[in-house]
Amino acid sequence: MRPGRGLFLLDPGTMWAMLSHPQRQQDQHFIITGAGTGIGRAIAQRLAAEGARLSLLGRRETPLQETAETLGEFGTSVLIRSCDVRSRAEVDEAFDLAAAQLGPFRGVIANAGVGGVNEPGPADRFDDLVATNLSGTYYCLRAAQRQLAGEGTRHMVLMSSILGRFGVAGYTGYCASKTALLGLARAMAVELAGDAVQVNALCPGWVDTEMAWEGLSGLGQALGISPQEAHSVAMRSVPLGKMSRPAEIAGMVAWLVSADAAGVTGQGLDMNNGAFMV
Repeated sequence: MRPGRGLFLLDPGTMWAMLSHPQRQQDQHFIITGAGTGIGRAIAQRLAAEGARLSLLGRRETPLQETAETLGEFGTSVLIRSCDVRSRAEVDEAFDLAAAQLGPFRGVIANAGVGGVNEPGPADRFDDLVATNLSGTYYCLRAAQRQLAGEGTRHMVLMSSILGRFGVAGYTGYCASKTALLGLARAMAVELAGDAVQVNALCPGWVDTEMAWEGLSGLGQALGISPQEAHSVAMRSVPLGKMSRPAEIAGMVAWLVSADAAGVTGQGLDMNNGAFMV
């Protein structure tokens, strides 16, 4: 949704949430990392539609401001803060500030991540991929743990990937970091269950975001075809033949942090249009 263009350009799923669950998260505080674009923005819109107060974190402040502008329709409290999740000190500072300004967290959505290939040699990106996707997520969960609300069920949602389910050549850093998030979710779920904290991970497949189209552009270059043609090639391995919309992932997050998912913890949930089936 373009900033400031009005309610009726919201994704239909977000509009449905406003009508069906307008108070489900009323005044509950959620902190979302990677909230400036794509899935993170969609999650912010969905939770705002359900009445939540939001702290939005990301590396770049301008996209965060743009996300915040799309939330004006909901009249909710929003804090934005630039933060590089690779820095534990920055994470701790940002989470402590958010809790001080908007109150303890009902949940954390650890969505920040980077993708792309890594190749052996001087330009190998393995360390950066793991530092952002795995270590950064861990830092966020621990920072949130200190500031969770004192009563009721609390939530931690991690953003893994379909590439946490199987390997892809050239994506060793991404696959390794996203697979590790599934183990992190299971271990944290056991560790925090006695404190009424539910911890789950999502494993999206292709989602219609800038990151996905960057991947398709790379695939197209490798095959000598356009990104649109690469999209058609990629969808041949997807039974439903389509990408997910960011709002669909946001809908699953909204369900996970609701009372309807009261018995769900330690799980990796697949949303991939059938590209990987258990």
